[in-house]
Amino acid sequence: MTDHASTPTEPGAVIDSRSGGEDERRILRRDPDPHLFRPVQFRSVKARNRIMLSPMCQYSGDDGFSNDWHFMHLGARAAGGAGWVFTEAVHIEPRGRITPHCLGLWNDEQRDRLARIATFVEAQGAVPGIQLGHAGRKASVGRPWEGARPLTPAEGGWADLVSASPLPYARGWATPEAMSLDRIGESLADLGASVRRAREAGFKALELHGAHGYLIHQFLSPLSNRRDDAYGGSFEGRIRFLLESIEATRAEWPEELPLFLRISCTDWVEGGWDLVQTVRLASLLKERGQVDLIDCSSGGNDPRQAIPIHPGYQVPLAQAVRARSGIATGAVGLIHSPDLAESVLANGQADLVILGRALLADPVWPLRAAEALKARNVAWPRQYERSNIF
Repeated sequence: MTDHASTPTEPGAVIDSRSGGEDERRILRRDPDPHLFRPVQFRSVKARNRIMLSPMCQYSGDDGFSNDWHFMHLGARAAGGAGWVFTEAVHIEPRGRITPHCLGLWNDEQRDRLARIATFVEAQGAVPGIQLGHAGRKASVGRPWEGARPLTPAEGGWADLVSASPLPYARGWATPEAMSLDRIGESLADLGASVRRAREAGFKALELHGAHGYLIHQFLSPLSNRRDDAYGGSFEGRIRFLLESIEATRAEWPEELPLFLRISCTDWVEGGWDLVQTVRLASLLKERGQVDLIDCSSGGNDPRQAIPIHPGYQVPLAQAVRARSGIATGAVGLIHSPDLAESVLANGQADLVILGRALLADPVWPLRAAEALKARNVAWPRQYERSNIF
């Protein structure tokens, strides 16, 4: 009889003693790293873990240009161990900005500023990602700490807002112009040019912003899209602008690089965009093979929304989209603890965990989570190792 008791056991091994006590122990398997710290690959891009920095506006740019604040903000999260580090929403034209202090990518000088950030993020071992968007009717507002109210041109805002239909976001907001077919074509061309610049800047992942009541979402939702042409009415009409945006993106974005899409899975308002339509859209996108992951958020298109906010409140949306469409998803929404993040992935509810507030509060959250979950082969930057600090 083989003396199984003498078989060396490695950390994480699971022992089965059901067949006869100490002399009959058998190593069944070795526990792998926590799901949160297992590498994940989309197309040719492989990330060291499944933690993504959520795109979060910093409202700190000047004429669309990034600066040292953005370098610090994104670079710190890359050095802190995140696998995917995404910029905030970067806008494809000046009037598409949310605030006058939001970032843009409508000229080459803006591209070159962002390239410095992408290079540094990648050097820290993270995947540099960029989110592109257009605010539509929700453009030209003040920064949150200044009240987030609509701005007039005299206050630094602008008047020529556009949307799917001439419907203001809320009382007191400007009424946008319904986009003509020519204007839709121009916007798609603007998007393509920004995608090209993102590629030239060295970003390795790109996300289209189709959530939170911004332009693509304004076309998707029956609450903001009252068109009677090919871009409105039916489900097929309301998703057309998004599908054409994806086509315009893929025309400039390399086949070997991943494309993500942020969607508000529900408006949280009766008669609006909802999870059933999101699953239908996700199934179509899975079939078309152009989008690699749905970033599952919600709300933002109607002030009447009633959102049941609690830790992990949007995780069921990511789970439903993943299960019913077969496409990869990212879960976002008050995911604060390593245990909650790990459970989302271990239970098959999503493929990535997308963190916002947690990473704002602690840039090295991933490194602390690795210690808490006992992940192997996750190291602090050499500059921060205890042995190097005197």
